[in-house]
Amino acid sequence: MSTEAAREKFKLHLADKRLRVTNQRLAIFAAAFAQPEHFTAEELLAHARAIDDSVSRATVYRTLPIMTESALLREVDIGSGEKFYRPNREGGSTQVAQVVCVDCDKIFEISAPFMEWYGSTVSSKLDLTPVSQRLQVSARCNAFRDARACKNRN
Repeated sequence: MSTEAAREKFKLHLADKRLRVTNQRLAIFAAAFAQPEHFTAEELLAHARAIDDSVSRATVYRTLPIMTESALLREVDIGSGEKFYRPNREGGSTQVAQVVCVDCDKIFEISAPFMEWYGSTVSSKLDLTPVSQRLQVSARCNAFRDARACKNRN
């Protein structure tokens, strides 16, 4: 999905929720879709303020669930107490597995097309219909183990 198509989807979702399309929300959207990697709410706040210095922390924290609900962002919880987000440029249907480096907390996403089949198979055995699923693997960096330096650390 292009950024422009995603922006239109965001505007339509706001309208469906009877929420206003504001400059702050559009700055948050632009900042989120400009990120190539996972980000936290606080990192998004800094990026959004670089676009529009009037963006408030409260608006970022209120907008993130809206963007997640509309499948524009994927929310990732790696168990560290802080949530991470990533633009969902694929439109929401791509199955991905997350691999989290426990040495640097970097999150990698890889295609996992088997997940849809697996979720349907195990759910149907219980007469259920899957609504969401995730696969997350915690891993250690081999370079960190060998050289005490994680190649993924920024």
